[in-house]
Amino acid sequence: MGRYVIRRLLQMIPVFIGSTFLIFFMVYALGDPVAALFGDRAPDPATAAQIRADLHLNDPLWKQYLIYMRNIFTGDFGTAFNGQSVLSLMGSAFPVTIRLTVVAIIFEIVIGIALGVLTGMKRGKPVDTGVLLLTLVVISVPTFVTGYVLQYLFGVQLGWTSPSVSPEAPFDELILPGLVLALVSLAYVTRLTRTSIAENTRADYLRTAVAKGLPRHRIIIRHLLRNSLIPVVTFIGTDIGFLMGGAIVTERIFNIHGVGFQLYQGILRNNAPTVVGFVTILVLVFLIANLLVDLLYAVLDPRIRYA
Repeated sequence: MGRYVIRRLLQMIPVFIGSTFLIFFMVYALGDPVAALFGDRAPDPATAAQIRADLHLNDPLWKQYLIYMRNIFTGDFGTAFNGQSVLSLMGSAFPVTIRLTVVAIIFEIVIGIALGVLTGMKRGKPVDTGVLLLTLVVISVPTFVTGYVLQYLFGVQLGWTSPSVSPEAPFDELILPGLVLALVSLAYVTRLTRTSIAENTRADYLRTAVAKGLPRHRIIIRHLLRNSLIPVVTFIGTDIGFLMGGAIVTERIFNIHGVGFQLYQGILRNNAPTVVGFVTILVLVFLIANLLVDLLYAVLDPRIRYA
């Protein structure tokens, strides 16, 4: 187990370097951070030259990347164009997006798995057909459409929740945005769980459990659900990184000042330190989430051994 974890951690190093270098290349080599800093105004040549020297923009790209990596390991993610440190922006944005992601994951686990078990146990029945059609509709409709529709319905017409989220972003105000963020993934979790449950109901080990006369709830929870959840856990684990990075649309609709909002502002203004800094942390979140998912395999299915 220990050797497996060490090997996986070592495998994460080249993935982290490759991903962050690609992002760094796309932002710094394909754009001009100094021109973006001044916008439509022409910068004074002396001032522009000083900024380029301070940001090491005259050095080769590989050297700029090494300097950037050295700085982030000391907690220096640079300064955004508004004069605020990127680390400070992260300190205010990540807690908000983490709360939003937690709400979305809870919806995925509770509703997605429950509907998946229900439809998997009743495959071919009207409830199975109805849920499958509903999930297909959810997957087909873009997030910005469902977001605006639910915001108008529950926030404006019914008044059950605030149409926009306050800067503090407490959990109760994030329920509707969390549902909007989770909807597509929730539909996939439902369909994935339903397929896995339907396959495992025909497995030999389940027929053996039934033949032993075990209680129905024990057969479902301990035998059927435990084995059926392995692909679902894999999907949910990898989805954490996508949810945090892909919350741009949801955060724009509900005026949430989280990671998606800061990334949108950074991309819009070609704010290189903000974009590279936030994406670097998202890459780390994605890698750690995948590692935790792999470690959960053995808990869900003891037949799986780390090699």
